[in-house]
Amino acid sequence: MKDDENDRVHLSRDHQIELLRQMMRIRRFEEKCAELYTQEKIRGFLHLYIGEEANAVGVITALSKDDAIVATYREHGHALARGLPMAEIMAEMYGKVSGSSRGRGGSMHIFSAAHRFYGGNAIVGGGLPLAVGLALADKMQGTQRVTCCFFGEGAAAEGEFHETLNLAALWKLPTLFVCENNLYAMGTAIQRSQANISIREKAAVYGIRAEAVDGMNVVDVEAAARRAVHSVRRGEGPYLLECKTYRFRAHSMFDPDLYRSKDEIEDWKGRDPIQRLQQWSLSSGGVHIPDLRMIEEAIARELEEAVAFAETGEWEPVEQLERDVTTSEPKRVPS
Repeated sequence: MKDDENDRVHLSRDHQIELLRQMMRIRRFEEKCAELYTQEKIRGFLHLYIGEEANAVGVITALSKDDAIVATYREHGHALARGLPMAEIMAEMYGKVSGSSRGRGGSMHIFSAAHRFYGGNAIVGGGLPLAVGLALADKMQGTQRVTCCFFGEGAAAEGEFHETLNLAALWKLPTLFVCENNLYAMGTAIQRSQANISIREKAAVYGIRAEAVDGMNVVDVEAAARRAVHSVRRGEGPYLLECKTYRFRAHSMFDPDLYRSKDEIEDWKGRDPIQRLQQWSLSSGGVHIPDLRMIEEAIARELEEAVAFAETGEWEPVEQLERDVTTSEPKRVPS
């Protein structure tokens, strides 16, 4: 691709601080959610994003506010990076009516039409066809908006992955597909379930431009995302990024995590995206220790306020439980 100003990452001091702040917000939020889960404040399924923060932050930084985002069930980080208020996300985790989905979605179904954030989706690969629909609507309306769809490598084994890529390529839809390849589809290593473990190569079958990037390096992810978004916005069709990443925690809070060795986990923790950027920024002089302290203090205050907001929030009144609910019961025909 010809180099373009829009494709570059400008690592000014302010930008370094912002990338760090966004990743650290996600990390502290997820750590707090794990704590609240053990206290039974948060219930149901809980999938943490710890270790993968560079992907949400790097990609979403390259998007405009008019672009759409479709996420997975591990979407707290995407929602935070998109700009949904932390308090509303936490209230949603609690199931309170003040949550982003009125407490009805919980951890896996965070949604905000105002932010063009079209959810978490509990179905593996379920967001892929939704993204194509949004992109098709944008193309028919003649906009220059991009639809970004996050999914895991496990979704690449699903039929809708291939159907979606085929339609996106066939209709040249403005879609950015972002595969967060954390190597394990729940508890199954990718090499045990897929004959070709390169997600990037799967896109080539449909003539879709694609590249693989170090998903533990937020600067690399943002640079790749800017190239991809610029290509899609120019009308060159869909683009796929394979972000090679790793989750430091188990698949979910219910998962005993017996399928990975401790050595493997510790090895990947040595590539922690937050620590990597912190160390580089400190050594290059762009960021200083007091800056990191200020970021941590601000996040701690925000998190404290978010928990208090969720704790004091109201439950949905019983008389409203049927609001926005439709049934498939047949109408009774008068005798």
